[in-house]
Amino acid sequence: MEENGVVVAPDPRLREECAKIEKITPEIKKLVKRMKKIMFDTAGCGLAAPQVGELIQLVIIDCDYSDKKTYDPYVLINPVITEHSDKVMRFDEGCLSIPGITCSIQRYNYVVVEAYNLDGDLMRYEAENDLLCVCLQHEIDHLHGITMFERLDPAQRISALRSYQDARARGAKPGETS
Repeated sequence: MEENGVVVAPDPRLREECAKIEKITPEIKKLVKRMKKIMFDTAGCGLAAPQVGELIQLVIIDCDYSDKKTYDPYVLINPVITEHSDKVMRFDEGCLSIPGITCSIQRYNYVVVEAYNLDGDLMRYEAENDLLCVCLQHEIDHLHGITMFERLDPAQRISALRSYQDARARGAKPGETS
C-alpha cells in the first residue's frame, strides 16, 4: 500500500532484502529525483528506495535543510557501515513508512558508512551522536528489510504496533509523527 508515493507498513516490500546497484543508469537518476521530491514533500530526513517501491540499495539523506534552498540530500548507493562504536544511544525515531508514531530505538552512537554517489565516486560518511548517525543506520536497515519494529524488544514491539494501528485508524499520513 502506498500513500503520497510512500510505501507504508505492513507492505511486504518493506521486509525485502534489496539488490545492489550494478550500474548508475538514467533510470537510477530519475528515481533519485523522484525520491528527493517525495522526501521534501513529506518533510523527511531520509528515504530508502524500498520505501518508494524499488527494491534496490539506494538511500537519500538530508538532516539539515530548513527550506527548498538548503535542501540537498546525500545520495548513497550500496551503502555499508564499515565501522561502528560499541557504545549505543537511544533516539526517538519516526519513519515515513510507519506514519503517526515514534519509537525509542537503540543505535550505535558512532558509524562510518561508505557508499557511491551518483557520479560513481566512493564516499565516506562519518557521524557521531546526532540525527545523521541515526538516519544512516535507519535507512540502511530499510535496504535489508528491517523496520523500526524489528529494532524493538517484544513488549515494545506489541505496544508500537498497537500505536501504529491507532494512528492509521486516525488517518496518519507519511511525514506525521506522534
